[in-house]
Amino acid sequence: MQLVVARIGRAHGIKGEVTVEVRTDEPELRLAPGAVLATEPATTGPLTIETGRVHSGRLLLRFEGVKDRTAAEALRNTLLIADVDPAELPEDPEEFYDHQLMDLDVVLADGTGIGRITEITHLPSQDLFIVERPDGSEVMIPFVEEIVTEIDLDEQRAVIAPPPGLIDESEAVVASAREEEGATAAGTGKDDA
Repeated sequence: MQLVVARIGRAHGIKGEVTVEVRTDEPELRLAPGAVLATEPATTGPLTIETGRVHSGRLLLRFEGVKDRTAAEALRNTLLIADVDPAELPEDPEEFYDHQLMDLDVVLADGTGIGRITEITHLPSQDLFIVERPDGSEVMIPFVEEIVTEIDLDEQRAVIAPPPGLIDESEAVVASAREEEGATAAGTGKDDA
């Protein structure tokens, strides 16, 4: 099975290094020197990682045959794809590969069905489950411990405890900052005159 593990960003320096947006929880395994990665677009690769280092919190990679800034810049926005054995599991039992989570049923703690995971979106701050509901509509559920309370691969389900308004907009609580400021100012008892 092929998994996207990174996206190449801009060139760094003049010796062929590039920044990468990491899309794997195991960069030390997937993006190590010597790793051979397929690419999207396919015509760009395969690419073999020659060196890797962290600089100012960003991973920098250099690929075999990419020796200058011009060649590095030509790789910008290329997706790096690793071949992964479908039976392979992450070392941490609290981590999951996307393919393990796809098509899981999403249910509330009481067993009420919400829908099925059809896509996983990876954002800088968190991952989101895109869940297709029985009526065909979609809902986005942040993949955070406070909301996704259990992943049960044996039962093929994700149990959630959504805050009010996440699943049913009619339950949303809307607070206005102006109302809060007005209540605070009114409660001071100060005379403006």
